[in-house]
Amino acid sequence: MIADDDTDDAHDARIVGVGPHPQPWPDDARLDPELLARGDRRNVADRFRYWRVDAIVAELDRVRHPFHVAIENWTRDANIGAIVRSANAFLAAAVHVVGRRRWNRRGAMMTERYQHVHHHDTLAALVQLCRAHALPLLGVDNLPGAQPLASAPLPHACVLLFGQEGPGLSDDARAACDAVLVIPQHGSTRSINASAAAAIAMYEWCRRHAG
Repeated sequence: MIADDDTDDAHDARIVGVGPHPQPWPDDARLDPELLARGDRRNVADRFRYWRVDAIVAELDRVRHPFHVAIENWTRDANIGAIVRSANAFLAAAVHVVGRRRWNRRGAMMTERYQHVHHHDTLAALVQLCRAHALPLLGVDNLPGAQPLASAPLPHACVLLFGQEGPGLSDDARAACDAVLVIPQHGSTRSINASAAAAIAMYEWCRRHAG
């Protein structure tokens, strides 16, 4: 329990970001004058404080990882926002939404501003993109015959494909995948949340390839 005389200090410690930048302002074209003037309360890493959005995206583009993330969206899956947020955290090249164009951005927490998100009306369009860029399409689902994520080959450049919450990968998606990977589970539930599975798979890619 926080003592009454510590309440204000505790509240201040929870405030996200920084206030107005002291004058004189740094001479840096990446900085946003409006943010410098009023403060930067965005959910960004400290090194990006006061930066313009386009400057942050440009810096991320310089060092993005070569793996992509895709998710089927036939029934407006609520996990897509959280997957976009994780893709930003793990610096994925792009997120591909297959099916419905609209998705719930609440879970993304504004990270879609910094993460490339592309839409494909059909799974065939995504597969065509993968083939054109020599990107193996790897499904992640707990299907019979799937290879354990921790020991299966995980190419440096690839697309990790996730199905919808509940049904998982569609039959067409399963058929299109070059391989299907499974995240081993040890409890009683049949499957884990799609956004959690995506975060685990992205972490495993980074563990192997990101140094």
